[in-house]
Amino acid sequence: MRQPTETASPRLQRRLGLMDAVLIGLGSMIGAGIFAALAPAARAAGSGLLVALAVAAVVAYCNATSSARLAARYPASGGTYLYGRERLGDFWGYLAGWAFVTGKTASCAAMALTVGSYVWPEQAHAVAVAAVVALTVVNYAGIQKSAWLTRAIVAVVLAVLAAVVVAGLTSSAADPARLDVGPDASFGGVLQAAGLLFFAFAGYARIATLGEEVRDPARTIPRAIPLALGITLVVYAAVAVAVLAVLGPKGLADAAAPLSDAVRAAGADGLGPVVRAGAAVAALGSLLALILGVSRTTLAMARDRHLPHALSAVHPRFKVPHRAELAVGAVVAVVAATADVRGAIGFSSFGVLLYYAIANVSAWTLTPQEGRPARIVPLLGLVGCLILAFALPASSVIFGAAVLAVGAGVYSTRRALAARG
Repeated sequence: MRQPTETASPRLQRRLGLMDAVLIGLGSMIGAGIFAALAPAARAAGSGLLVALAVAAVVAYCNATSSARLAARYPASGGTYLYGRERLGDFWGYLAGWAFVTGKTASCAAMALTVGSYVWPEQAHAVAVAAVVALTVVNYAGIQKSAWLTRAIVAVVLAVLAAVVVAGLTSSAADPARLDVGPDASFGGVLQAAGLLFFAFAGYARIATLGEEVRDPARTIPRAIPLALGITLVVYAAVAVAVLAVLGPKGLADAAAPLSDAVRAAGADGLGPVVRAGAAVAALGSLLALILGVSRTTLAMARDRHLPHALSAVHPRFKVPHRAELAVGAVVAVVAATADVRGAIGFSSFGVLLYYAIANVSAWTLTPQEGRPARIVPLLGLVGCLILAFALPASSVIFGAAVLAVGAGVYSTRRALAARG
């Protein structure tokens, strides 16, 4: 196997401790999913929503374990782009990076539009662009400032979600019978819902892609990833139970703003504005962490000239990949200004599930001396990723496969031109 490679590009500074890494993962996972993915998942799974959540969590755990072991072995920016390149070859690393950058760019736009829809629905696109610009400026100013902002956002969102859970579970409108699995929970629907909910768990990738900026990464990353994932699962399960108990599967599936509808149905109308504000803050936290992760993968791909090499520059003062961050921010702003949020979750899930499929294959190749997890972990992760990816809505699968094919074509063309030159 290839050894960890060194590059001539300037290196990022290791400033993040365990708590910073955990909070960056929480800011992405909790912000991304709990306000965005519950309703479409309930539409697919019906009364099997909690089963779908458990399936998504198992696949996410396997992926997180594989990613943590690989990140400890290769503590540099890039995540599975780096792991695939080192363990499987340049093409597989490139394909993982392409899937991540394109899928997560769609996620960034979706989160920006979520901010706009809660803050000022009539001007959602304008607010989305403003949010992207503001958070790009924060990221440009340094990773430590981003970590402090994420810490504040996570605290606010957890407080709001705790209020939703208490309001739902203590309401007279709550009915435990609504949590039972009914005949509307088909096997295919549960798998599709699990694929959609996986979108909400994928934030732990941000910890791995920031590997070059984490102190003592061999120890910190394997601890931070399962911690962030475990906390997120507990929060998701509590919120899903509370909302289902109040609204029921059909009410949740039909809800435009599930958590707001749940507190209203629970008789806590005064919490409605708080929940809307919390949703906007959560989406901001997710957007902040997403831009961090996409820019670091862009940096790694630019270092290897799979993307323009100018994007590999590191700012001499702030020690961040400033050109990559500006480029990512510009692309996301354009998408947020023009795109519809519908379908973004499905497209993002497809790309990220294939990204983690490559991570699991990479982890399979580790030796016991390199910290390989138990064989069942990457195997179950790989099979789970592929099943959930192709259980997604057909439009997401077709569009996602087409985008990956374009990426593979770009790679092949660039290699052919290089061989001729």
